[in-house]
Amino acid sequence: METTNKSIDQIANPTPMQKVINPTPLMQQAVNPSPMQQAINPAASLQVINQTPMQRVSKPENPLQQLIKHDRGMITMSDDNLMVKQIQATHAPDGREFDVRPLYQLVEDILNRATLTVDPSILAAQTRIETSQDGTHQANFTALLEALSFTIDRISCEIAYKSLGGGDAHTTTLSIFNQLSSYSWDAKLVLTLAAFAVNYGEFWLLAQIYSTNQLAKSMAILKQLPVILENSGPLRPRFEALNNVIKAMMDVTKCIIEFKELPPRYISKEEPALAKGLTHIPTAVYWAIRSVVACATQITTLTSMGHEFWISSTSEAWELSTLAHKINSILDLLKKQLALCYQHIGEKIDAETFQMLQNLFQSIHIDNMKILRALICPKDDVLPLLEGSTKRRVNIDVLRRKNVLLLISGLSIPHDELSILEQIYNESRVSGNRMENQYEVVWIPVVDPSVVWTDAMQNRFETLQATMTWYSVYTLKQINKAVIRFIKEVWHFRNKPILVVLDPQGKVVSPNAIHMMWIWGSNAFPFTSLREEALWREETWKLELLVDGIDPTILNWVKEGKFIYLYGGTDMDWIRKFTTTAKTVASAARIPLELVYVGKSNKREQVRKCTTAITVEKLSYCWQDLAMVWFFWTRLESMMFSKIQLGMTVDVDPMLREIKKLISYDKEGGWAVLSKGSFVFVNGHSITVLPTFIQYNSWKDDVPPKGFEIACMDYHNKLHSDSQPCCRFEFPSDFGKIPDNIKCPECLRIMEKYMTFGCCHEDDALNALY
Repeated sequence: METTNKSIDQIANPTPMQKVINPTPLMQQAVNPSPMQQAINPAASLQVINQTPMQRVSKPENPLQQLIKHDRGMITMSDDNLMVKQIQATHAPDGREFDVRPLYQLVEDILNRATLTVDPSILAAQTRIETSQDGTHQANFTALLEALSFTIDRISCEIAYKSLGGGDAHTTTLSIFNQLSSYSWDAKLVLTLAAFAVNYGEFWLLAQIYSTNQLAKSMAILKQLPVILENSGPLRPRFEALNNVIKAMMDVTKCIIEFKELPPRYISKEEPALAKGLTHIPTAVYWAIRSVVACATQITTLTSMGHEFWISSTSEAWELSTLAHKINSILDLLKKQLALCYQHIGEKIDAETFQMLQNLFQSIHIDNMKILRALICPKDDVLPLLEGSTKRRVNIDVLRRKNVLLLISGLSIPHDELSILEQIYNESRVSGNRMENQYEVVWIPVVDPSVVWTDAMQNRFETLQATMTWYSVYTLKQINKAVIRFIKEVWHFRNKPILVVLDPQGKVVSPNAIHMMWIWGSNAFPFTSLREEALWREETWKLELLVDGIDPTILNWVKEGKFIYLYGGTDMDWIRKFTTTAKTVASAARIPLELVYVGKSNKREQVRKCTTAITVEKLSYCWQDLAMVWFFWTRLESMMFSKIQLGMTVDVDPMLREIKKLISYDKEGGWAVLSKGSFVFVNGHSITVLPTFIQYNSWKDDVPPKGFEIACMDYHNKLHSDSQPCCRFEFPSDFGKIPDNIKCPECLRIMEKYMTFGCCHEDDALNALY
C-alpha cells in the first residue's frame, strides 16, 4: 500500500528530471494508457489525460506553473541595472565574427511562415511548398550553418529542458548568455532565435501539413495539435499575444543588426548617437532572449498541459504583453539613435559625394560619361533617362561625346517658358544643318530633399515630363542630396530654370546658357561663354535686338524704314494720351508711324485688360498672345543677366546701360522706345516721353534741318536731364547669382540695396512652393 501511495505521489508531483529523463511506469500508464487499460476503464484514463481546469487548480502546482508565476514577478520587479551587470559579466567575446544577416533572414522566414493566423482553413491553404530564392542556401552559408549547428542545437535543448523542468526564466536566460559568452551581442540574439525557430517552426510545420501527410498526422496527434486547432477560436487572443512578442523580438534583432552593420568609415563608436545606442543593446538582447524563453514556455504549456489550461490562464497572456511592451520600449530608443546615426552617415556620404563632384569637374576626361553618371545615375541605373519623343527608357550612352544642355528647374516651369524652349529645340532638330544631333537637352528636376513627397508633386512631375520632347531623368529618386547641393552651391540654382552646358568631355562651358537661348536661340550653339561674347560683339542697340524672333510684322516695318514706337505700362489714361498725342505729332510731321503695345513684365491680368481696351478703342497694334509679351520681357532681362554674367558694367557698356534703363522704367510706370527703322533715338520714361510730344511746337522747327528723330531725341534729352526718374531693379529670390552691387544706368552711382516682398495676385506664385 505504501508503494502504491508513493507511486501515486510521483505521478501527481513528479520532479522535472523524472518527467524528462526517467518517467515511472505508472506515469507512463497515466499519460499513455495501453489499449487494454482504455478498454477496461476508459473513464479513468480520460480523467488523467483530460482534466478539467478545476481539477488542475485543486492539485498542487507543478514546476511549469511555478515558472510562469515566478517569471511574472521577475518582469515587474527586476532591476535593469543589476541585470545589465550580470550579463556584462558573462560577455567575453573572443574576436570571432560572422555575418548574422543570412541566419537572421532564415529565422525570419521560418517565423514569418509559422507566426500565422490559427484559422485551420487558412493554414491548410498555406501548405504549398515555395522555393526560396534569397541565396541563403549557398555554399558559404551552408558551411556557416555546419559550424553553428551544434551551438544552435545546444541552446534549443537548453530552452526545451528548462521549459519542461520548471527552471527560473532569468536563470535560464543567464545560462544561455553563459553558453554564448564568446559571441558578439547580435550573434547571441540571432543564435538564440535560431534555436527557438527550430522547435517553434516544427510545431507550426506539423499544424500546416498534418492533414495531408500521414507521418505529420501521427506526430501531430502526439502533440495534441488536432485538439488545439479545433479550439482555435478561444486560442486566438493567446496566439496574437505570442505573435506580438515574436514580432517585437524580430524587430529589435533587426535593429541591433543594423547597428552592427553601420559603416565605421562614416561613423565611429565615439559618435554620441552611436555610443548611446550601443549602451541599450545589452538590455535589448537580454529581454529578447528572456522573451524567447517565455514563448517557448507558452508553447510547452499548450502541448503538455492542454488547451483548456492555456485558455483559462489569462495571466500568461498578460505576461507576453508585458514583454512585448518592454521590448518595444527599448526598440523605440534604439530606432531613435539609429535614425541619428543614419543622419550622421548620410551627411558624411553627402559631403564625400559633393567633394567627389567638385573633383570630377576639375579633372580632364576623355568623354562626358563619368560626369553624367555622377549627376543622374549614381546607383548605376542601366536606363536612367526617358527619351522625350518615344517615351522609352534609354541608356545614358545616348549622350556620349555630345554637347549636353542640363535644363535644371523645380516642378514649376511656366508654360510660356516651356513652349518657347520647345520651339527653339524643335527648330534645331529640323534645321538640317551640322548642328542636328550635336547637342541634347536633359531635364533635371530639383526638389528640396526636406520636402515630403506627395502624389500631387508626382503628378506634376509626370505631367511636365510628358510634355517634353527632350530627355529627362526617369525618376526624381536618381538625384541625390549631394548633387542637389552641388547644383545650388556651385551652379547657383534657386528655383528659376537654368541651362548648364557641358561639352563632349563633360566640362562646364557655360554655367547658365538660358539667357543665350532666349536671345539667340540655337544660333548660340555651342552655347559657350566664348560664343556668348562673340555674339554680343556682333550686336548693337537697335530695334531688331528687342523684337527679333517675336513678331515678323515689326521686322517688316523696320525694313520699310517706318517710325516705330514700342510702349508699355498698365495706366490706361497715360496710354490713351500717349497714343493720341503721338499720332497727332506724326500726322503733323508727316512721318509713317506704327505704335506697338508690349505690356509689362508682370501683372499679366492687367496687361490682358489693357490689350483688350487698346484693341477695342483701336489705339495701336498690340500682341494678343500674352506669351509674346512674356518672351519680350524675358529676352530683355536675359540680355541684362547675360552681360552681368560676362562681367560687363554700365560705365563701359552703353548697350547694357540702355537695357537697364528700359527694365527700370518698366518698374516705375509707363515708357516708350522710339525708333526709325533700326535706329533707336529715344528710350524714355513716361514722365519725359509724353511731355516731349505735348511740347512738339517747341522743337518742330528743328525737324527740317535735323530730321524728326534727331530733333525729338535732343528735346527729350533736355527734359530728361531736368527730371531723371528713379531707377529700380528687382531680382527674384529664386534668381541664381545676384550681383553684389549694381551701378545706376542714369547717374552711374552704386545703387542702394533693399529687401522687398511683392505679390501680383497670380496663380504662378504658388509654384514657389515646389
